Amino acid sequence: MAESDDAHREALREQLGEPYRTVLGHFRHEVGHYYWPLLVPESSARERCRELFGDEREDYGAALERHYESGPPFDWSQRFVSAYATMHPWEDWAETFAHYLHIWDTLQTAGAYGVRVGSAAPAPDADGFRALLDDWLPLSYALNALSRSMGRDDLYPFVLPAPVVDKLAFVHERVTAARHRG
Repeated sequence: MAESDDAHREALREQLGEPYRTVLGHFRHEVGHYYWPLLVPESSARERCRELFGDEREDYGAALERHYESGPPFDWSQRFVSAYATMHPWEDWAETFAHYLHIWDTLQTAGAYGVRVGSAAPAPDADGFRALLDDWLPLSYALNALSRSMGRDDLYPFVLPAPVVDKLAFVHERVTAARHRG
């Protein structure tokens, strides 16, 4: 509930040095936690998830304590979508899942208003992640430039280095697999 209070959320954003913190982003992050056991069951998918995100069996309490005492690693932006994602593999998954939903929803909204960069509206299929990313990157650059033109901060203040793209592709793969299972 505290996240819905603008002043509280902005104070936390400032205190934690987060360039982006919204109620919608918070919900998407929490939905990522909910979907993790459903999309990444004990299987080869879980092993692949551990390769990308780390071992979720790491003690969460110890990871939380370490994160708030020491902060993220100095090179976090080369491997994670956010500083918070460095805290524990579950948080990395949830942050990545939230960003996947940001990307997906923004592309669908842009398409609904006739704004297209690249191909047609994205399709949720296993081969579609590259096309999704090929549409997202130029759109996010354009949105950031438009926001700067209005004297505002970037709408999407994130960088997607290769390890993050691999994590996003894995999320896409798992969502697509679940969709095909019905």
